[in-house]
Amino acid sequence: MKYIYSRLVALADWLFPFFLLTVRVYIARVFFRSGLTKVADWENALNLFQFEYKVPYIDYHIAAYSGTFFELVMPVMLVAGFATRLAALPLLAMTAVIQFTYDQNVEHVGWAVMLTLLVLKGAGKFSLDELIYRKFGR
Repeated sequence: MKYIYSRLVALADWLFPFFLLTVRVYIARVFFRSGLTKVADWENALNLFQFEYKVPYIDYHIAAYSGTFFELVMPVMLVAGFATRLAALPLLAMTAVIQFTYDQNVEHVGWAVMLTLLVLKGAGKFSLDELIYRKFGR
């Protein structure tokens, strides 16, 4: 029984970098598509930020520009695995703002879990972060 358990743990360890890559690509796709939608119809995006989203404490122009910036740049960083922990943080903050001020949706909890995983564990073996670590170490 101990042998089976150790083999299962070894298999999980071997699969984990693939899982992290899948999480990175999935969550990047969600946010990147949202950013592309905003860029495709900027006037509508501004109207949504002004009248629909109503982000607290921030002018809607600033919210629209910064939100779109983060939705377009951070996903590219996530897919590349570059500064993954840093790239996941603004998306995690955006998810919280969306969840608590605009649209309470259980899907946002899943996004938050995935982004938190990336913040805590990093990008994994298949990433620029790993290549940089191997080249320059700590």
